[in-house]
Amino acid sequence: MKVFKLENEPKIKTGFKTPEHYFDDLSAKVLQQISETEVKVIPIYKRKKVVATLAAAVVFIALMIPIVNNYKSSKELDEAALETYLSYESNLNQYDLIRELDTKDIEAINKNVVLEQETLEDVLSSNPNIENLISE
Repeated sequence: MKVFKLENEPKIKTGFKTPEHYFDDLSAKVLQQISETEVKVIPIYKRKKVVATLAAAVVFIALMIPIVNNYKSSKELDEAALETYLSYESNLNQYDLIRELDTKDIEAINKNVVLEQETLEDVLSSNPNIENLISE
């Protein structure tokens, strides 16, 4: 392979040229443009408005946090949604639930359950193992 030395080879012209006397007055032009730009000054009274607005927003958010938390926690659970969750989402069956009940819970359930005669008859008539239900 032939040894290539840059200083011995003819130079390739790029096609770009700088204008004549470009670098002579470049620094003067740059300094002139820098001094022409005006710095925007924000008066103190406008800063107070911005700070006051931000402070009011922070106080408002701080006061709203307890209200939002109380609203979320005060929602009553829908019995059907709770039953669906317990039956499908968890691996609990009726025996696990019964095992967790104490005497107060059982007394509360007994007070709230009212069976009508027609409902009881419908359940007994539709069940094929009626003998087992009666004997238990």
